[in-house]
Amino acid sequence: QVQLVETGGGLVQAGGSLRLSCAASGRAFSTYAMAWFRQAPGKEREFVGSVGRTATITYYADVVQGRFTISRDNAKSTVYLQMNNLNPEDTAVYYCAATLVYGIPTIAAAYNYWGQGTQVTVSS
Repeated sequence: QVQLVETGGGLVQAGGSLRLSCAASGRAFSTYAMAWFRQAPGKEREFVGSVGRTATITYYADVVQGRFTISRDNAKSTVYLQMNNLNPEDTAVYYCAATLVYGIPTIAAAYNYWGQGTQVTVSS
């Protein structure tokens, strides 16, 4: 089992940047593939990005690719999401997720450990 806690959310103006962190405790962090999802009011949870266990492979949703960067530091048991050039459509609760499923999934159903979420609000 693993517990995940997201931090770093907040209010930012359009064009600004935020860096989210997800600290993990419990089982060895390096055994999990990690991902970020987001959910805006009235919408389903949306894939943002994922990173493999060794951080050598990453995937991104088309809508964030080039603006967002996912990374991990296994020594710190932490995964990050650097978000640049934010726009109001990025406003959502951002969730960190972990899985032991083989591969680096991009669907929420493949992840069985979730953080509580952190709110990101981008003003226009």
